[in-house]
Amino acid sequence: MPLAMSRGCQQTFARFIRVAGVFGILSAIMLSAQGRPRPQGDPDQDRFDAGTSAGGSWTEYRAEDAMTAAKRVRFELAAANTGDRDEQARVILYCTDGKLKLADFRPNVRLSRPDWPGFWGQPQMRVRVRADNDHSDHSWNWVNGHFLSMDKGTTRQLIGAHLFRIEFRTPDGPKIAEFSPAGLDLNRVHEACDLTPKK
Repeated sequence: MPLAMSRGCQQTFARFIRVAGVFGILSAIMLSAQGRPRPQGDPDQDRFDAGTSAGGSWTEYRAEDAMTAAKRVRFELAAANTGDRDEQARVILYCTDGKLKLADFRPNVRLSRPDWPGFWGQPQMRVRVRADNDHSDHSWNWVNGHFLSMDKGTTRQLIGAHLFRIEFRTPDGPKIAEFSPAGLDLNRVHEACDLTPKK
């Protein structure tokens, strides 16, 4: 009887090992697929052009969705107080078919943990903004610790300002990203994003 139980336990253990092995392989495949960049021929991938000046320090990129023919426009502004271009903090405005869809602040450094959940439970970080001589505090959505989603009112302040600063938190303490948004062609932004400066 003990021998039969031992064999039964061995068979159960062997099944468990096989199932765990299959689960481990499937998990590794899924993680690998998530981390892999999209192939160049992927129809969902936006094919933005090389970019042109949008006035001042801004760069404008345009693309068209291969399936829906939606017109996509991206405006980027790099921070003036950071070094290497690849490591510069930046603000990016994403517009589709004449409407602003998203405005991101990408610090290109690790962000601290979020402060609290927003109304819908999304994580948020408290930031301080200076637009010329106006100072204000905001809670921006914290997205995977990589960037913060700006509100539309602050985005409108940004495009009309000469000096724009964002104070945000990192694990090493607060940091400030400084931008020079002056010179942006506001007609292009209005046409592509239906966005006007906040007065």
